Amino acid sequence: MFAAVPLGRRTDHGRCAPLLPIGVVLISGGCALSGVVSSLPAMAAWSGMMGLGHLCFVIGAQSIVARQSAPAEQDRNFGHFTIGASLGQLVGPIAAGALISGESGALGRTSALALLVSAAVCAVALTSLWRIEHRRTLGAAPPAGKPNAKAKANTKAKANTKANANTKDNTKDNTKAKVPVTAILGARGVPAGIFISMAVLSATDILTAYLPVVGEHRGIAPATVGLLLSLRAAASIACRLAMPLMLRLLGRTALLVTSCLLAGLICAGMVLPVPVPVLAVMLAALGFCLGVGQPLSMTTVVQAAPADARSTALALRLTGNRLGQAAAPAAAGLIAGAAGAAAPFALLGALLLAAAGLGLRGGGADRRSVRPEPTPVPPAPDPVPPAPDPVPPAPDPVRERDAPWAEAPRRP
Repeated sequence: MFAAVPLGRRTDHGRCAPLLPIGVVLISGGCALSGVVSSLPAMAAWSGMMGLGHLCFVIGAQSIVARQSAPAEQDRNFGHFTIGASLGQLVGPIAAGALISGESGALGRTSALALLVSAAVCAVALTSLWRIEHRRTLGAAPPAGKPNAKAKANTKAKANTKANANTKDNTKDNTKAKVPVTAILGARGVPAGIFISMAVLSATDILTAYLPVVGEHRGIAPATVGLLLSLRAAASIACRLAMPLMLRLLGRTALLVTSCLLAGLICAGMVLPVPVPVLAVMLAALGFCLGVGQPLSMTTVVQAAPADARSTALALRLTGNRLGQAAAPAAAGLIAGAAGAAAPFALLGALLLAAAGLGLRGGGADRRSVRPEPTPVPPAPDPVPPAPDPVPPAPDPVRERDAPWAEAPRRP
């Protein structure tokens, strides 16, 4: 969690792509080593390694989406990014369960096999990271024709001369002052995006953890609880597929606030002992509403943050997510111990309603940053040169010839 902001700083002033293979290697290595160790301290260490790898990968991937998407395409592209994450969360547990299950559905193998297979699958993902980030050269334009050898040599010489002349300027740009974290958090829309993301992710985690407990108290079979959770995940994927249409109809701020408001009301209603069919409808609607929060909070933070600190803003958003994942389960456990297993859903309802209010009050989802990129000032036109002095007329030769000769002055 504490490495998020330094990684974001590094990405703001460099490339995003190197973080992706680093993250994949750390995740794959952590999974493989966790599958072969037996002591609890070693397991905790390799789990931390996987967490750091996940952080590197997510910061790099989200920064690439933000950097290579036009502002009008960020909602759609972040939605596609989170669809991939949701599919992994949907398929991964099913595949892991199939690996470690025996013939009758009982536990036939240890979870070490699932960790080793996960490490291998994660390592294969390295093959998809080849040239994932577009290299852009400022001021470059495609040539009109195929240059010859002399033209190539001249172009290379000019480029080297320009690079040497601009070395000092580039050094100043690379060492310029970083945007303070307080300035990023003070940008209108950034706190709302971070809190909405934290609330939505906390709701998803607590729902996944406490729905089996609630199902056991209400006499719902574990297989049915698993289907209900899968229904929620599928509804989130469907929501992200339909997000471009909803954005055209409502706009980002209205969609974000409405989804948080409805999700909060549904979570509060899950405290009631409703029948399983009604619970299934509620979870489908809840999954649809929760599917909005993550991608739109990414776009909100990116478009509200200063232009030269967008990766740092995304890192702050991930830091808020980690804080929520640490604090929300602890608070839910205290409430469940005091008021019953279903009481955490009331906490989720209050958290999502607060997120809706903050999103409506923040109002920064559809606006640019408080520190927008400066508009380039066109160069002043060249001054108009003064008119030249008038040329005197040429003497008339005829008049000069006919004119009487002037008498020379007489001497006294």
